[in-house]
Amino acid sequence: MSQDSVSNADPTLTPALDADLDFLSGLHEQVLTEGGGADLVQVLAALVQACAESGASDDGSRAQAIVASLDHDTTARLTRAVTVHLHLTNLAEERLRSRSLRVEDGEFTGGVDAGGVGEAITALSDEVDVSARLQELRVHPVLTAHPTEARRRAVTGALTRIAAQLDRYDDPHNGPAEQAVARRRLLENIDILARTSTLRSTQPEPRDEVKTMLTVFDHTLFRAIPRLYRSVEAALPAADPGRAAPHVPAFLRFGSWVGGDRDGNPHVTAAVTRETMAQQAEQALAQLHATVERIARTMTMDLLWTPPSDALLASLAVDAVALPEAFAKFAKDSPDEPHRQKMLVIAARVAATRAQRADLTYHEPAEMITDLRLVQDSLVAAGDERTARGELQHLIWLVETFGFHLAELEVRQHSAVHEAALTELLGQLGDPALDPARAAQDIEVLDRLATQGWPRTVVPTTQRTQEVLDTIRVMAWLQQRWGTSCCGRYIVSFTRNAADLAAVRALARLAVGDAPMRLDVVPLFETGADLANAVSILASWSQLASTQAWLDSGQARAVEVMVGYSDSAKDVGPASATLTLDRAERELVAWAREARVQLTLFHGRGGSLGRGGGPLHRAILAQPSGSVDGRFKVTEQGEVIFARYADVMIAQRHLERLTSAVLLTDAPELAAQREAAAARYADLGRIIDTQSRGCYRALVQAPGFADLIAEVSPLDEIGELRLGSRPARRSGATSGRSLDDLRAIPWVFSWAQTRVNLPGWYGLGSGLAAVDDVALLREAYASWPLFAAMIDVAEMSLAKTDRGIAQQYLALGRRPDLAEQILTEYDLSMRLVLAVLDQRELLERKPHLHTTIRLRMPYVNALSHLQLRALRMLRHPHDPRTGDRPDEQAWRRILLLTVNGAAAGLQNTG
Repeated sequence: MSQDSVSNADPTLTPALDADLDFLSGLHEQVLTEGGGADLVQVLAALVQACAESGASDDGSRAQAIVASLDHDTTARLTRAVTVHLHLTNLAEERLRSRSLRVEDGEFTGGVDAGGVGEAITALSDEVDVSARLQELRVHPVLTAHPTEARRRAVTGALTRIAAQLDRYDDPHNGPAEQAVARRRLLENIDILARTSTLRSTQPEPRDEVKTMLTVFDHTLFRAIPRLYRSVEAALPAADPGRAAPHVPAFLRFGSWVGGDRDGNPHVTAAVTRETMAQQAEQALAQLHATVERIARTMTMDLLWTPPSDALLASLAVDAVALPEAFAKFAKDSPDEPHRQKMLVIAARVAATRAQRADLTYHEPAEMITDLRLVQDSLVAAGDERTARGELQHLIWLVETFGFHLAELEVRQHSAVHEAALTELLGQLGDPALDPARAAQDIEVLDRLATQGWPRTVVPTTQRTQEVLDTIRVMAWLQQRWGTSCCGRYIVSFTRNAADLAAVRALARLAVGDAPMRLDVVPLFETGADLANAVSILASWSQLASTQAWLDSGQARAVEVMVGYSDSAKDVGPASATLTLDRAERELVAWAREARVQLTLFHGRGGSLGRGGGPLHRAILAQPSGSVDGRFKVTEQGEVIFARYADVMIAQRHLERLTSAVLLTDAPELAAQREAAAARYADLGRIIDTQSRGCYRALVQAPGFADLIAEVSPLDEIGELRLGSRPARRSGATSGRSLDDLRAIPWVFSWAQTRVNLPGWYGLGSGLAAVDDVALLREAYASWPLFAAMIDVAEMSLAKTDRGIAQQYLALGRRPDLAEQILTEYDLSMRLVLAVLDQRELLERKPHLHTTIRLRMPYVNALSHLQLRALRMLRHPHDPRTGDRPDEQAWRRILLLTVNGAAAGLQNTG
């Protein structure tokens, strides 16, 4: 399994990554050999070599011959070995990313586009008031459940231990004896990893997903966030970090759908949502308590040298009465140290908040911040700016960012669920002239119910409707317990009209009456048609009395609108979806300006290239002017969460790039250039939109196409991987032949497994061909950020496609007409993308990404050949090539193992 034949031939491979991979591969080979797998090592080497040497014109016959000679037991063992190697490859690359701090989404870049906050502030300083821009800044990542994170936590844990021992082995301060210990521990943990099942034995529950999400905050974000704010502070002109008062507000807020997203997931209930927030609050308060106590232990300044302010002394006098026993102990243990005494009081009150002791609890984070600033101001008045602006400032930033609830828990539900609940409830009004089904879509009826209330006789008669009402009641209860910021957004997926939005407030009036609660209704526009109708829907909704009352109740007339990348791309194709989203966002910005509302666009991006994935920094810079305006909210999910937040330094860098892009997007000069380019190439965009959409729709609407994807991919088997608690289909069916019912995630995941990657590029070639002017397309790529981002995403997607392997998958569907249609569009897209980029091969100008993909491809291709063997055994068991009827259970397990391994190798698969 040496890397020599695969990766060392690439001169762009960094020496550090090269060394790590050679070392880890050697250890893995030793583990396999010691376990009696010397023969397996030889087979693996031969298979990888065959895959590495196969080219575009190669039919993969050598690799196929090797795979065809294996029994199912050897095939399973080989699959596991390849998967372990890919996990170790990912680990080595993560170490490289952490070292470099110049990597985002797998590509090194330079200049302002590299995303450093310093570069962004320098670029802005001549045009705008940077300090004022920072005060208005709001960056809001929203973590969702992990339906595409195929790794078990046991696998992640083993990789974490391996990384720690690799750091120990590489530490130049350690001598030979310590290195020997680290090498032994590496062998031990690689052996554990090789023997750990990569498949989950049970379906994850929402509670499991909550635990996984919380580890991101616990292990990474609580450390990364203060570092981020410090990096922004240091970039400001005339900054004196750690001494002068920082001009950087806590501009980050985190959201979460884990435990709140019930769209198509019957396992997320009101009880789960309540329990989720309890866990989040426990995590936040535990972290804050530990931080306060740690800082308190360091504040040993004597009052003689650091005299307390009068305000601090007055506060301590009150504390002595409020908690006499505890304060007496603090005074005894910390005599003449008033600042430390106050910090210990704060720690005691945080502990009381955590234990729900009403006498000492902080009722909201603002009370704790007031106490912390009291200590800070006292230190400044005493001349101790260093202590005041050091770790204490970090703590203030943490409370401002996370509050007591960690992340705002957002509720999401499908519009059809609300409509069904309303139909049930309206049927009890007893009005013979009222058709309940029609009234459930009548905005005037719904608005009247929202503002005037329901008759007391109306009660839910089904569990489904009861659950809808209980969800709203839980939101109100959580706000009473943890503040209005903890759970106030309600997202309506598949918003088709204004009634879908009015429905939520009508249901809320029945659920909680006129009791006060924060309820921000957020429309989610996902399909091409819904995006096109977004402005007319919002215009009708905003005129309702219930909506106007909500808008006027806040400090700003603020509206949040979510745009979905996943289903829009699945609906009209990747190129048309990109252009449709851009057009919809421009219309939404114009509407918000006319309606005098503050608009925040919420971008529902997935991790895969077919669901809005790709370099996030460049995607933000391509947004239409006014659509960001200092506020950016985006989903982060699946394997992308671990890629961006598993390491503190990588998390800091990702958030730094995100911040710099949000700051830069509406900079006057950049915005003027972007809008001029958008106007100049508007006709080109319309041509690409029309032609690519037509090409894509012609394929997905072709008779039998839904059967094709199910036959040629592991689509129906993906549910057995137990990736998440949510069913793959909205109806909950385990299989079927309806693309409408199929979620975007398994749709993209399945195409990635087949190495076709259709959702990332299909239709683009026809769109580019319709323009019929390569020079114009190159000009657009150089000056129109939206078009450049579209081409770059397609380039990455095509780079992970393998035509020869894809052809073998498509042959399983026994629809040569559809296979030819797909491959013809692939050839066209490949040719024209290269022409636009003026390159001979993909990723020619992205050396790091080119290297990392080439590094993995022989191993991913090996898994693809193994998966093809398993699919043939299961799909066509009586094929003459397969011999007798196979052991279906054994080959199904092999199929799942290959899916898991390929996901690790391809990475952004969903």
